[in-house]
Amino acid sequence: MPVTTTSAAIHIAPVVVKTFLKHGKKKADRFAKSETREDVPQDDIFFDEAFHIVKAFIDMGTKNTVESLQAFTNTHVPAPYWAAVSPVTIPLSTCNAAADSLIEWFGPEEIKLVVGGERWWQVRGLDGIDAEWVAEMEDLGPETEIKAVDGKKLSNAEANIKRMEHLETVMLYVHGGGYFWGSINTHRYQILHYAHKMRGRAFAVNYRKAPQYPWPCALQDVIAAYIYLIRPPPGAIHKAVSPSKIVFAGDSAGGGLCITVLTVLRDLGLPMPAGAVLISPWVDLTHSFPSVMQNIMTDIIPEHGFLAKPSTLWPVPTQPEKGGRIVPTESNLPPKPGNADTLKPSLSRISKEKEAEHDTSTTEEKIKAQEEMLKEDDTESFISEKVISGSDRPGKIEEELENHGLDHWEPNPPKIMMEDPNAHPLELRSQIQMYATTEQLIHPLVSPILQSSLGDLPPLYIIAGDGEVLRDEVIYLAHKAAHPSDYPTRQRVLRDSARQRENAKKFTTPTKVHLQVFDGMCHVLTVFMFTESARYAYRSIAEFAKHVTQNESVCILRNPFPELPRSKGKGSHDPRHKDEHDKSKTNGHQLLAKSSLDIQPTHSPASRIDMKLYLKTEQTALLAADQTPADSTSSSSSMNQASEKDHPSSTDGHIPQTFMIRERVDIYGTVRPMEPANTLPALKVDSAQVGILKEAPAQRWRAGQDIWDKAYAKRAKKVIKQQSANQAKAERLLENAIDQGFIHRSHDSLEKVEERKSYRDKIQVDRRWGPLDLEDENPPATAIAGRRDTLEAVALLKNSIYHAAPVTHLTVPKLKTRDAVRAAFDPNDNPNKNPKQSSAEEQVSSSVVSIHGLRIWDDLLRYFGRKTAAKAIRGISTVSDKVGL
Repeated sequence: MPVTTTSAAIHIAPVVVKTFLKHGKKKADRFAKSETREDVPQDDIFFDEAFHIVKAFIDMGTKNTVESLQAFTNTHVPAPYWAAVSPVTIPLSTCNAAADSLIEWFGPEEIKLVVGGERWWQVRGLDGIDAEWVAEMEDLGPETEIKAVDGKKLSNAEANIKRMEHLETVMLYVHGGGYFWGSINTHRYQILHYAHKMRGRAFAVNYRKAPQYPWPCALQDVIAAYIYLIRPPPGAIHKAVSPSKIVFAGDSAGGGLCITVLTVLRDLGLPMPAGAVLISPWVDLTHSFPSVMQNIMTDIIPEHGFLAKPSTLWPVPTQPEKGGRIVPTESNLPPKPGNADTLKPSLSRISKEKEAEHDTSTTEEKIKAQEEMLKEDDTESFISEKVISGSDRPGKIEEELENHGLDHWEPNPPKIMMEDPNAHPLELRSQIQMYATTEQLIHPLVSPILQSSLGDLPPLYIIAGDGEVLRDEVIYLAHKAAHPSDYPTRQRVLRDSARQRENAKKFTTPTKVHLQVFDGMCHVLTVFMFTESARYAYRSIAEFAKHVTQNESVCILRNPFPELPRSKGKGSHDPRHKDEHDKSKTNGHQLLAKSSLDIQPTHSPASRIDMKLYLKTEQTALLAADQTPADSTSSSSSMNQASEKDHPSSTDGHIPQTFMIRERVDIYGTVRPMEPANTLPALKVDSAQVGILKEAPAQRWRAGQDIWDKAYAKRAKKVIKQQSANQAKAERLLENAIDQGFIHRSHDSLEKVEERKSYRDKIQVDRRWGPLDLEDENPPATAIAGRRDTLEAVALLKNSIYHAAPVTHLTVPKLKTRDAVRAAFDPNDNPNKNPKQSSAEEQVSSSVVSIHGLRIWDDLLRYFGRKTAAKAIRGISTVSDKVGL
């Protein structure tokens, strides 16, 4: 059964009942066994239920096809009546500008060898990118003055965009979902809450998803969204937004995209936003940190990762090859299909492979142990590349080799780092992540934890849950940004990229970072927005966004972080709170935000106690900032001490200048300084082992994939037959189009062009590429642009030929009658309209929106919020007594 509201209810209902029945007993047992009796999030029945509901839903997703999960989570759900949501389309001209920036970043060699070309990832089925402006209705300006723009009458949605423009703070939100599911529809309620808290507006982008649109498709779309904001294309309703008024925000995969886009903007010298909020960012797709193995029981992420029921799309390959999806290495040369154990193979490697292909000798080569293989392999490759290129003198080669030899324990994908160095290495024979090929996982724009420098970025507010599997990489990322020189990138990554070597020397200024790790919370704690932890996070995020966008750059440089969450920052100008703001001046403090979670305005009697609680946590934040130098190297310490000497106190209520604030937050929203850096497991990982596929997580993935392969063996065979049928359908489509006069620029015969002039008005004016424009390109195996064996690929091909022809199509043929009849009876096709594109890109329409699962989840969050708010009012006095207020 596919992922639907009904199937979700059937799957989740028993989980709800089971959790309810076991909740009291588990809580009692834990108190009986615990000596300290510390509170945990699971003590709250509402969190316990919500946690297991989310975990059960994701588990159900792994038992369905990728396409089914994508369609469910990308179903269009109308916004509530009290929200102003205005959908827009980011046009191709802006998408092309983003593509040009990425092409410049990669350079000609890397775009060909690493990415696979510069066209395939620009192929899209829609005429742009779906996005939407989001704000609260009560925050909009007056509607009486907005009638038309440039003589064009505006719709209500367009008028609302103009009515939002007085809201200074703009949050560019990038949703999460493992890079392959989720949408602006799954996250709209959260985005609305951010807009409400910061009294601003948000811009959410529905970027293309993997595996149909793998890396760097999503990266291009997010860059395009930013360009759309700061350089509106002709026809856009909004005025250009200054980068200093924009703050990036993203969760999970969205957080990873945010930090990646920041590095691209920095490297190209483009204007950067005022700051960024990273919520549980996924920044290491190799899973090289210990929390990946330690926290699986306390997180919502499936034990074996994001597996899926076989379909024509995924997995790749559909059936495991002989020996399995992970096998012992069979050769000391780079294995196939990975075909590399560096991101870009050296010339000597390519030469060896060609020699091996023509070698008819039957002499078997002895397979070396990991330690022996890596040392020999790495040294040989390093020398040969230097000598062949002729770019270095012999003396310099020896000097670099001496330094390089200190760090040769770096088996890059598809090889796997073994726990026993004397063991024979394993290697992957299947793609393990949907977002990128196995070899690409170590690229700094795929796993930004491998950026040679995260310095010179705007201020970052980074949060993570202590119980999530990504905890360690988030902590490492924060420290790497704040102290670039203390957390170097391993040498092999630097060797593969001249840009990364240059960046390591060029961007050495520490990035200002505020890191908070929340006790007991799981991945993306903001999903559970009714909890005290999430309520604190929303307030903190809003205050950070207002602080960096509503203060002058000089103020931001001196005080990069705001005071702890209050309802109004000094740079705010909200007339609705004028009285409260004036009153706050008398006591030197500003009032806290309302305690109620409900987005619709309410007033909580607990606000005064809440304010006292956060006044106390502000002092804790100052202590956390003061302790940072002691946790870093001596050079970093001296720099921090100098800044504190220049600004000994925060006279304006903000946190004084420091490179990093490191805190933990308990389940009631009270903060305390984080323990010293040298005691954190995340920071004990050797930099030479960051971003390496390791044996334990790889074997765990294989164990789960083996179970799936066995359970769906019969289906996998059917899928292979479906792929063949789809391939035949694509070939028939192309043959019929040629019969009807279709001519591509690559065709030899052009005599029919003049006969088909009447159809040339359908050819796109803006630069656009289609599936037939990929000559000399090498797209990943999952990329829809290079496939013909899925229904989505056939729909993309048909759309490109008949409805959205790029300039390389010299004619646009008419649809054959029999093809039109066939399309009329095909639920996935339409004889008169553009064929429905992949749900990895296009939103799905729902005929029964009111009872869709996404709407039910939003309603459930509001219900939990009301119940929790009432409970919080009763218990907040007890909490304040506990912290001494």
